[in-house]
Amino acid sequence: MVQKVADQASKDVNAALDGLTKGDLQKVWPLLENYLVPAVGVLLLLFVGYLVAKFVGRMVSAPIRKRVDETLGRFVGKMVYYSIMISILVAVMGKFGFQVASFAAILASAGFAIGMAFQGTLGNFAAGIMLMVFRPFKVGDVIQAAGVKAKVNEIDLFTTTLDTPDNRRIIVPNSAITSGTIENTSHHKHRRVDVSVGCEYSADIRHTRTVLEQAAESLQSNLVIGEGRGFQVVLGNLGESSVNWTVRFWTNAENYWPVSEALTEAVKNHLDNAGIGIPFPQMDIHVPNMQNLVAKNKAA
Repeated sequence: MVQKVADQASKDVNAALDGLTKGDLQKVWPLLENYLVPAVGVLLLLFVGYLVAKFVGRMVSAPIRKRVDETLGRFVGKMVYYSIMISILVAVMGKFGFQVASFAAILASAGFAIGMAFQGTLGNFAAGIMLMVFRPFKVGDVIQAAGVKAKVNEIDLFTTTLDTPDNRRIIVPNSAITSGTIENTSHHKHRRVDVSVGCEYSADIRHTRTVLEQAAESLQSNLVIGEGRGFQVVLGNLGESSVNWTVRFWTNAENYWPVSEALTEAVKNHLDNAGIGIPFPQMDIHVPNMQNLVAKNKAA
């Protein structure tokens, strides 16, 4: 079929050129009628189909993004867009005389061969479907996956686009995300801030606990109250040079980093005001027979 079309096109082009050479414009008209006009019509159809596909995709995804989920809405919109475009291409091929059923069989065979060659790409596609179905995270969440901790900007069929806190755009293959552990740090509404500190051994245990509780209470406006929430001052262990404590403070997830800094500052200031030292590692060097060593140095 393709060979026949090519042969006929070659004949029409030769006839048109011959007509132009002899000044016979009637021989040019079949070329315009059979090829140029249909080609313009196909381009116009593809252009209109593209606009319609984009419009329908937005119309379908908009309510889903607004009422259900941003990520799912984008996915559905893209699927609608690609479905319409593929349908238009198949219709255009049928208009030009291509056997769609035969083409589908050829496409399936080619798809199998291409799939074997692009196993990684298909793996990313399958991983993208899994992310859409199971939805371990959504657009706007802060995640740690594939060795990257950043905010999710977009979830595509093959890749996931992330934005880091220092405004770097990172594109990660979906298979790299689903093949490892995914940590979604913004999934829950509340997060716990942990501030660890070591206090000197000479400080009274009860007094130290009271001071640390006062440090936590100074940030009462950021505290989340409820079952399993609030704050706790925990005596950890007896270290080599300090008694180790941990102040645990529950706050809203969006305030995690400001509260973490503020609580660290409050702990330091309250311990300083109470006269409780925060020891740092020290090394004592003991030299035996110091007098003999000094005498040898003088003799030398």
